[in-house]
Amino acid sequence: MDISIILNTTWDIIKNWWWVPLPVILYRPFLFFWLYWRREVWMLKQKSVLLEIKMPKEVLKPLRSMEQVFSSIWGNVFDPADWWEKWIEGKDLISVQLEMVSLEGIPHFYIRCHESRRNAIESSIYSQYPDAEISIVDDYTKYVPQNVPNKDWDIWGTDYELVKDDVFPIKTYTKFFEEKEAAKEEKRVDPVSTLLEGMGKLGPGEQLWIQIVAQPITTTGKEPEGGYDFVVKGREIADALAKREKPKKPKSILREATEIVVGPPFGEVPQEEKKSMELVAPELRLTPGEKEIVQGVEQKIAKRCFKSHIRFIYLAKRDVYFGGAKAIPFGFFAQFATENLNALKPWPKTITKIHRYPVLDLVRPRRIFIRKRRLFFRYVNRMHPLFPRPTPRKGRFILNTEELATMFHFPGRVAAPAPFVPRVEAKRGEAPPGLPTE
Repeated sequence: MDISIILNTTWDIIKNWWWVPLPVILYRPFLFFWLYWRREVWMLKQKSVLLEIKMPKEVLKPLRSMEQVFSSIWGNVFDPADWWEKWIEGKDLISVQLEMVSLEGIPHFYIRCHESRRNAIESSIYSQYPDAEISIVDDYTKYVPQNVPNKDWDIWGTDYELVKDDVFPIKTYTKFFEEKEAAKEEKRVDPVSTLLEGMGKLGPGEQLWIQIVAQPITTTGKEPEGGYDFVVKGREIADALAKREKPKKPKSILREATEIVVGPPFGEVPQEEKKSMELVAPELRLTPGEKEIVQGVEQKIAKRCFKSHIRFIYLAKRDVYFGGAKAIPFGFFAQFATENLNALKPWPKTITKIHRYPVLDLVRPRRIFIRKRRLFFRYVNRMHPLFPRPTPRKGRFILNTEELATMFHFPGRVAAPAPFVPRVEAKRGEAPPGLPTE
């Protein structure tokens, strides 16, 4: 057959039917941009409030009380969208932002939430900390220039990622001290106290912002944006570490008869040896370190979880800017690291530092400027790090209530004796009986 006929026929097919594969090729990009657009429209209609929590003078309750607060917040905030709400209205899961901020040396604790969830979140906090004081305040990010970095202000910051898969927990409060209901505050080793001391060292013109965005999710079944079954994956990893055998399919009658006559296949452990090995439980054959890893994974997947991301920004006027101040949040997050389980580390793709390369050195200042501007924009708007695209472990990861309570809680004056920390000096009293309501 003449090759020209084949080429002409192929060209005629391409020319007349080139559009046929387009729906298949553009299907997923279209869904992505459609959902992105609808969610942007939905988010612009939402109204959030910033709540400042002033800590009581004395906090004698264990940190498990803060864990209970987050469990209550999970139930109050979790509201998944149905098909119509997701694809037409653009509704997304609501998140809360936990923020620890130093404004010129004065630490503040904030929770930013959807306006409709304000009363529920306040009730969750008051139920465990009745002496706390909660009030709506203006957004502190509005009181700095919105075009930083500029000629007067500079910033330094980064998003965080996990070192290992997020089924492995970070170090939590149970490892800092022995948790008891009757434990006195003097015996606590509080990780937040280190942060508060460092925040108090900042001076006029300096600010440090730490943000933990937490979005309640379920951990069984597929999550939005390519998630995975968190509980199933955690159990698989725990079973593999504990050397537990996977349940096998029942053998057919023909195979059982063959094994009785001929014997088990080559390399398979005989049934008698298996029974002798089963006398010792797999958990008893583990080393202490392996037991700790298995226990940590199983405890993490057993609690309510939040899809989270963490970032910080050190912001200061150029005449007082001190690069060493970034050691304050670095030291704070380093406390939750363990070599055998997990740890938080700066995400290299978002850190506002770029190594020098001879070829790219000319564009290096511009790249740093873009990273700083992007980090500031996403902090102010409480956005997850979309560019570069976050993945499990990198940028967005899963933390449970125990991990969040370890990083964000309210230490008492004994654990954090810094005098510059705003506190509620007087207890709230109940209204007198018989008070007229009109």
